[in-house]
Amino acid sequence: MAQELPGKKDSINSDILKEKRVFQVVLPAGYKPESGKKYDVIYVTDGDWNTKPLSQVEQFLEEENRIPACIIVGILNTDRDRDLLPTHNASNKTSGGADKFLAFMKNELIPYINKTYPSNGDNTLFGHSFGGVFVMYALLTEPQVFESYIAADPSFWWDNNAMLKWVPSKLADMTTPGRTLYVTGRLGSGMKDMRIPQIDSILKKDAPATLAWKLMAYPDETHGTVRLKSAYDGLKFSYTGYSGGKIVFHPMDGVILSGKPISLWYFSDTTNVRYTRDGTQPTIASAQLTHDNLLSGPGKVTIKRFTSRDRYSESFSGSFESGDYLKPGKLQHKMKPGGFNYAYYEGEWDKLPDFKTLKPLKTGKIDSGFDANKMPRKDHFGLVISGQMEAKEDGYYLFGVDPADGFRLYVDNRMLIDFDPSKAVEGQGKSFIVPLKKGFYPVREEYFKKDGDRKLDVEYIAPSGIATKHSVPIPLNVQYGIAE
Repeated sequence: MAQELPGKKDSINSDILKEKRVFQVVLPAGYKPESGKKYDVIYVTDGDWNTKPLSQVEQFLEEENRIPACIIVGILNTDRDRDLLPTHNASNKTSGGADKFLAFMKNELIPYINKTYPSNGDNTLFGHSFGGVFVMYALLTEPQVFESYIAADPSFWWDNNAMLKWVPSKLADMTTPGRTLYVTGRLGSGMKDMRIPQIDSILKKDAPATLAWKLMAYPDETHGTVRLKSAYDGLKFSYTGYSGGKIVFHPMDGVILSGKPISLWYFSDTTNVRYTRDGTQPTIASAQLTHDNLLSGPGKVTIKRFTSRDRYSESFSGSFESGDYLKPGKLQHKMKPGGFNYAYYEGEWDKLPDFKTLKPLKTGKIDSGFDANKMPRKDHFGLVISGQMEAKEDGYYLFGVDPADGFRLYVDNRMLIDFDPSKAVEGQGKSFIVPLKKGFYPVREEYFKKDGDRKLDVEYIAPSGIATKHSVPIPLNVQYGIAE
């Protein structure tokens, strides 16, 4: 019984192969045509039985932010021995047509996919068994066609080990940069039967520096089951360093006291992350970022996460200046602890308005039951939150806000945070570190919500909490406002 395949069946008439070729196209689960977004493509040989597991693995890895959303193109077979084997052997009458099949993919199928579907032109090739032989053949003859190559339990024994004799000279001629190769096999006799250890030796000796490659042997797998782990690990290797597009360190900006360094915190995997402190773009030779990075003076810090696909490498910068403690003032008349004051506004804004020119529709004092999302409107409203904050200890205070439609934070009449979502990375907030002496400081927060499910979430870390890196909402007992 034929396997039910995901996605859409499509076909083209191939002039090169002189036949109609059918393939299955699986678009990303969240694809919206109106978005204009384009995707990498994973081309899968033996699509009759490999399309489904590949699409399932791709969706899982995408959801876990280990790879970007990709299109799957599973090529269904007509004569797999002819198409996937690069040499002819009398034991198989139709073998030896891999050159034409690769030409079909390069000159007919891929251009059709690029024209018809939202492809960005970056391609991965997956093949199993004879398909794994084809993957190696494609890498060695047309390395520019695909960015990544995954050969699952490839049958390198084919035609009296023909590939073993052919690979060394072809590797020596390979100069295309930025390519990855992932080869798998079954631990034990399975590896030997497929002649995979010999390929391993050749790669160790002759692989060019431009090729990132890895060979993995899996225990307790069959020739059929090894496909799943090969797809899972092979796709992760193809996107080494990828983590979903969000790269953040804290604090993002700030003021540094002379002789009192701060730490930059980075909470994600640091393996492929480099940074500089002089405003230049990091290279792979720059200093590696750690989870705690000491910063003792002013400068522009830039961090960059490198991936095996350069289009997904990302950088982020923060600026730090030298300075002194902000000066505390006296507690103003009628100010009482227990919460700042707020003023509520309504308006159809696309960015933060000048609240000083507007009249509030409602005012009040913040208490433990205050919730910015329980205002008269759920959308299209603004808040100005103001009062005095008491700093109970000397040292660095870190302020942060999660993503908003627009937000500004002023302390001692100095703007520390200016959050503009049009200039921010999706899902990324803002943070600022500043030294304060014990005392009272005027605080003003300006916020507006246009629509969606964003919430007002302002937190801080006092000096005694810096070591724990644990932020909390500004406590009500250090918030002072005028009683309503």
